[in-house]
Amino acid sequence: MESRNSAPLASYIDLLLDAVCAVDKQGRFVFISAACEQVFGYTPDELIGKAMIDLVHPADRQRTLDAAREIMGGEPKLNFENRYLRKDGRVVHILWSARWSEVDQLRIAVARDITGRKQAESRQAALYAISEAAHAAEDLLALFKRIHLLIGEWLPAMNFSVALYDEHCSQLNFPYHVDELEPQPEQPGTVTGRLCAEVIRSGQPILLTPDQGNAPAGFEALVAGQESPCWLGVPLNSQNGTIGALIVKSVAGGERYTEQDKELLQFVCAQVATAIERKQLHARLERMAQYDALTQLPNRALLRDRLKSSLTLAQMDGGRMALLYVDLDRFKEVNDNHGHSVGDMLLQAVASRLKGCVRETDTVARIGGDEFVVLLHSIHAAEDADKVAQKIRQVLAQPLRLDGHSLTIRTSIGVALYPEHGTEEKQLFRHADEAMYTAKRQYHLRLDA
Repeated sequence: MESRNSAPLASYIDLLLDAVCAVDKQGRFVFISAACEQVFGYTPDELIGKAMIDLVHPADRQRTLDAAREIMGGEPKLNFENRYLRKDGRVVHILWSARWSEVDQLRIAVARDITGRKQAESRQAALYAISEAAHAAEDLLALFKRIHLLIGEWLPAMNFSVALYDEHCSQLNFPYHVDELEPQPEQPGTVTGRLCAEVIRSGQPILLTPDQGNAPAGFEALVAGQESPCWLGVPLNSQNGTIGALIVKSVAGGERYTEQDKELLQFVCAQVATAIERKQLHARLERMAQYDALTQLPNRALLRDRLKSSLTLAQMDGGRMALLYVDLDRFKEVNDNHGHSVGDMLLQAVASRLKGCVRETDTVARIGGDEFVVLLHSIHAAEDADKVAQKIRQVLAQPLRLDGHSLTIRTSIGVALYPEHGTEEKQLFRHADEAMYTAKRQYHLRLDA
């Protein structure tokens, strides 16, 4: 084959939009068409004599060499895909068709740039994958773990962080973080923390690569050497503004992030931000449905769910449990004499003291007004419930200082035991309620005597 671009055949080939090239047995370019400059960024003179494999993306080199050997062995290749590095450092996706010319002792190949198509496919795949992850994940942590795995399929993401900004307390939180060299990014002065803060402040992505000449102020030292890791930070932008940042870091001396990686991650993060807000909204709505707004204790609905679970376990294991119905005596007088704001503070203080009287595995719930229920999920004997009830009386009887008022609380407590007082939810509630009212009547009889 004529190896000079000035040959008549070359003048026709140069009209093609796809790139045409010929490579000798040693793997060096001996002919390229004009379209190669558009695809790879090199002029014909720069490519002639250059080793083809030097242009191939490092991650694709071995399978490209394997394909070249098969072609030289007489097996043509159609629609072979790999990635190349342009002169400007950008990655291009190439679709090749190639065969071996025994007469010319050359590999003849036609290359089509399919980068746009691959990016569109990646974005569509990312959109679908993130949507699936958001639907399947039970909570934000599960969502972040899934997103970490997904992004790791598209670019190096062994080190991965998600930072969320809380506007109410002006604080940066890291609900998900993987980086052995920097395990606590929330500590002052950490690279991850500083980079996340800058991304959130600016609302713009930051790409840091070795020997970068235009690194943002304060981050130049991170990429001072050729073996430095790459950093890529992208804001999590929503309709309500920037809610956080997502950071990936490559290993030192490893594969470098590109502008295409930044663009893909920006697209992904737009979907991630939407998924995060949906999960947060769902969590807020779920909490509103299950927790008392004033005391932040479980409400009646959540208490019943936990009671059912506790009953099931007790029935399976032959265990015991108890339900304590706690009512504040003369609470109405607090509201009447000192105002509802003091009454609300009193209920919050009672909630805090009640939680301090039981184990973390037990449940303290507010079921309305001045009525609380304590669920002791597992006890050994009836005396255990009586001890907890006595502890509650003593703790709540200690004076409270609220908004300049000194208050003393007295409580009436009814205890229901499983299985002595019932084996079903309604039976236990009824017994505890009746026992509480019996205690309250006895208290009032003593006052009237």
